[in-house]
Amino acid sequence: MSDSILKKSMRLFWVFFRIGAFTFGGGYAMIPFIEREIVDKNHWIESEDVVDIFAIVQSVPGVIAVNSATFVGYRIAGFAGAFFATLGVVLPSFIILSVIALFLYDFKNYPYIREAMYGIKAAVVALMCSAVYKLGKKSIKDTFSWAICILAFVSMVIFGSGAIPVLVVAGIVGLGFTAWQGSKAAAAGKKEDDR
Repeated sequence: MSDSILKKSMRLFWVFFRIGAFTFGGGYAMIPFIEREIVDKNHWIESEDVVDIFAIVQSVPGVIAVNSATFVGYRIAGFAGAFFATLGVVLPSFIILSVIALFLYDFKNYPYIREAMYGIKAAVVALMCSAVYKLGKKSIKDTFSWAICILAFVSMVIFGSGAIPVLVVAGIVGLGFTAWQGSKAAAAGKKEDDR
């Protein structure tokens, strides 16, 4: 392993270790932190690519935070980067849960711990709303995107559809719409050439 790859891998480890240690609420709550670290601070990935990355990591089985760390790590420093980024994001949870498991009965009886968790839950909702707003701003740009977004929301919230069927159908509709637009543009180009 070259020095450059090793340095990048160690940097990835510490970045994702901090994200894993100081973010509550799971993968969706981590999205703003991951974006700030990989786009704004370290300039590893372009802002436009973040939406695509989160779309990919949500489409495969597994935890969003772990999938994000693995994907970004691999893109930055190959297999070593994927390993160290994943280790970094998983290790804080492992340590914290191990400590909590040792003292669970003592922790849950403290009123201060209960009140802290109550506050953390509210903050997690704010983080998730922030993630939805940022991702929506970058990915919902036209009428078709709005239609897919609204239909997906309605089918999941009102009709109780599962996330996987909604994602599959939205992906197929998106592919079909893009193919249709491409054939329409090609036909328009051909008409221009004929003139």
